[in-house]
Amino acid sequence: MFDIEWIGLIITGLGTLFLIGEVLVNAKGVFGILGIGFISVYFGAYATETSSLILMLILYFIGLLLIIIDGKVINDGTLATIGLAIMLFSVALVAPSFSAGLYSVLGVIFGAAGSLIFLKVFKKRNMWNKLTLKDQLTSEAGYNSINADYEKLKGESGITMTDLRPVGTIKINNKDYSAVSNGQWIEKNTEIRVVQVDGTKILVEVKK
Repeated sequence: MFDIEWIGLIITGLGTLFLIGEVLVNAKGVFGILGIGFISVYFGAYATETSSLILMLILYFIGLLLIIIDGKVINDGTLATIGLAIMLFSVALVAPSFSAGLYSVLGVIFGAAGSLIFLKVFKKRNMWNKLTLKDQLTSEAGYNSINADYEKLKGESGITMTDLRPVGTIKINNKDYSAVSNGQWIEKNTEIRVVQVDGTKILVEVKK
């Protein structure tokens, strides 16, 4: 079975699907066990030496750990991107041929993307909260004065004081505010416009 070059796409795809799924939703460890199983089978089939097997497994799970750290602590996507790159490198390096490695890399990418489906079915974990505007700080919850000040910022123009990756600092009317872009990387000293305010969270875009 492992002589079929595209088999790596299925195995790494399922392994990554379940492992990232375990990170995103509360699957009570079931997805984690399935993911570890598939990935262990992949590296066990292709790694020619025990030391190589252990090294590639460590690299793969270091990449996964960086994704978890990014989601829980940093929230700017940088470590998650590095982590995904390490995972791709580990599955490609152990593959017996270039085409088999390419299939395995595609499996990781498809598996990571497919894991987002679990968010629609299972209870999600609190990951990447800073990248969203889902925390509702309503007037009824006692944020009247703060909300009123922030609501006035909608439509206002300003400038970025730091890079927005996508979270950073902006200046409007000589006051600094924390803001988030809509998934864009906006460089420092770029003119921006406030398009949405949710409580004390400000969503901006490049001024056109």
